[in-house]
Amino acid sequence: MNEVILESTLTCPVCGHRKTETMPSDACQWFYECQNCHTLLKPKPGDCCVFCSYGSVPCPPIQLHGKQAGCCGKS
Repeated sequence: MNEVILESTLTCPVCGHRKTETMPSDACQWFYECQNCHTLLKPKPGDCCVFCSYGSVPCPPIQLHGKQAGCCGKS
């Protein structure tokens, strides 16, 4: 089994600002405010969290179980 990566670089789709953040290992993060333009990021349809939509690495539950298994109790 691969090691779970807990850091992901979020890229704002509005202004392109990038920031590396530590992901929660036991919960989804549904909202994230860009520190540059203050846009409130929300997951894209079909994604469970902002890291899966805008991050360089998907969230830990998706890393472990894959997108088909769902995330944070979703299936």
